[in-house]
Amino acid sequence: MSSLGEKLPLISILPFAGILLSISLFPIIAPRFWHKHFGKISLFWAILSALPLLYLSPKGTFHEILHVLLAEYIPFILLLSSLYIISGNIYLQGNFSGTPLFNTIYLLTGTLLASLMGTTGASIVLIRPLLRANAWRKNKAYIFVFFIFLVSNIGGSLTPLGDPPLFLGFLKGVPFFWTLNLFPSMLLCVFSLLVLFYLIDTINFKKEKERFPKDLKKKTFLILGWYNLFFLVGVPITILLSANFHLPGIHVFGIERPLNEIFRDIFFVLLAGVSFFITPREIREKNEFTLFPIKEVAILFFGIFIAMLPAISILQAGERGVLNPLISKLNEPAHYFWITGLLSAFLDNAPTYLTFLSTCLGKFYPGLPEKEAIVNLIQNYPKYLLAISEGAVFFGALTYIGNAPNFMVRSIAEEKGITMPSFFGYLLKYSIPILIPLFILLTLIFYRG
Repeated sequence: MSSLGEKLPLISILPFAGILLSISLFPIIAPRFWHKHFGKISLFWAILSALPLLYLSPKGTFHEILHVLLAEYIPFILLLSSLYIISGNIYLQGNFSGTPLFNTIYLLTGTLLASLMGTTGASIVLIRPLLRANAWRKNKAYIFVFFIFLVSNIGGSLTPLGDPPLFLGFLKGVPFFWTLNLFPSMLLCVFSLLVLFYLIDTINFKKEKERFPKDLKKKTFLILGWYNLFFLVGVPITILLSANFHLPGIHVFGIERPLNEIFRDIFFVLLAGVSFFITPREIREKNEFTLFPIKEVAILFFGIFIAMLPAISILQAGERGVLNPLISKLNEPAHYFWITGLLSAFLDNAPTYLTFLSTCLGKFYPGLPEKEAIVNLIQNYPKYLLAISEGAVFFGALTYIGNAPNFMVRSIAEEKGITMPSFFGYLLKYSIPILIPLFILLTLIFYRG
């Protein structure tokens, strides 16, 4: 698609902007229409986005759409669905009080777990107890916004299991424990956000203190359906194993899929299926488990995956495409941090990470084998790899579509009756005023000069 990206004008990304605007505005201005027809709207923008690609290269575009659906979208949805179903079979019982101290400690715990469980796994498992703890609150949407910031994104910084871009870097030759070098930046972000959250939550708690349940019964901490933790751990183990066993590929509708990836996806289904059938229905009822959130994510991300094709194609064209004036000026680590980050916030952060990693390797080590070039980059220019890694992970918190669990958290919260901010409300009220100054501070401390 990179050769096709050389021909595409910037206007070809308008349908992608259209689907983002639809996700943002329709739930506000026409909620009933959106709830009934969001699948059709998603499909409309997907088709409209594919038209210029089909005009320029019918065969190549059809092949690319099939590749995106079979090799990216279906594994993405199977991964999310397996984690969603398994976590729905786990019920955390205890005295979850929803006080500022509890909420802050809970967010910190989730942030640390995200690097071990992955941002998606940690988010889906931990969101429900936080919802129950704060059910008595009236003003609480900000709690789940900070949850997205910390657990769904920044917390996944320390291992390749934490976030997809880092996992891809590991597959390309970045050492498994190298990502621990992101700790200083992560620590600054986490500390700053938790302090800010505690202050905001304390102010709001004082305003609503009279609503705090006085008859809170003491409950022994229990994990109902605890055996599902083994299925949950089985998901990242399956991903790791599939990445380290290279089996022959087979062709599905002309798209080559390695057998190890097919077995991985089948195993996701098996893990979720066994978890569902051996867990008593009462546990899911306690969690108020329904399939609507994952259904909504699957439908909307079908449109998003297709609609972002022109943008990804332009990005992959690099200096040969319409973004040449921008990409050709990438000289400093700070440049890579911001360009990788801003594009990751609106596009899939995994291909964005790979694109700018390749751009950086080509800049310093043209013609050198990729794994050898990465070793040299880490030894001689580590700040560039840090900048690309942190940009791809941290900026995922900037929008609802910046990382897979963001939209899932929003959907689960809204299903529980919480009025979450719209797409642009999230940007304008929370992520831009809170995260952008924080990222500027990161730039000044770690990437200046």
